[in-house]
Amino acid sequence: MRGVFISLEGAEGCGKSTQSALLADFLRVKGLEVVTTREPGGTPTGEMIRDILQHHASGEDIAPGAEVLLFAASRAQHVAHVIRPALERGDWVVCDRFVDSSLAYQGGARGLGIDTVLAANEIALDGVWPDVTFWLDLPLDAALGRVVARGAHPDRFESEETAFHQRVHDAYAALAVRFPERIVRLNAAAAPEAVFAELLEGLEPNLETEG
Repeated sequence: MRGVFISLEGAEGCGKSTQSALLADFLRVKGLEVVTTREPGGTPTGEMIRDILQHHASGEDIAPGAEVLLFAASRAQHVAHVIRPALERGDWVVCDRFVDSSLAYQGGARGLGIDTVLAANEIALDGVWPDVTFWLDLPLDAALGRVVARGAHPDRFESEETAFHQRVHDAYAALAVRFPERIVRLNAAAAPEAVFAELLEGLEPNLETEG
């Protein structure tokens, strides 16, 4: 039996990593085999690409087209070496970001267009899509405040202007309308426990199938 593929999406500071960890722990307690992973990254090659994308040291601007293709290259490795094999084993995969991040950040915020970015990712995805995607929707001011509160040096995306992050949010909202059968919106402004309870409600159909 094929496993279940879950992705978590949202703007910087929305709490994806926290919810990914809570979900993985919950599924393991239920006796399920779980693979946790992230994008960009998830493989040695992907982590090298992640470093280029987030902490580009050359000082040269990365063109939007190059950016989307770097993400797609990382994703192709990820799907081929981690996600597809796990699903074929019957494992559950919990992924912190997947293709919707490219659709929101490069398609929406960079202005390449969602359909263009979808086309650029066709080879990378190779037909593998999440069974359910949780969008952690957090008001922009709160999201940016959380990023500042971390105290860490911001990466390329966290350092973008406020208008960029607003476009990211708007793109996620558009994706939720476009893919309602897959994307579940969560109120990420709530306490982590409340967000997780809402997430489990959205996951119930998949848990029932597993049971």
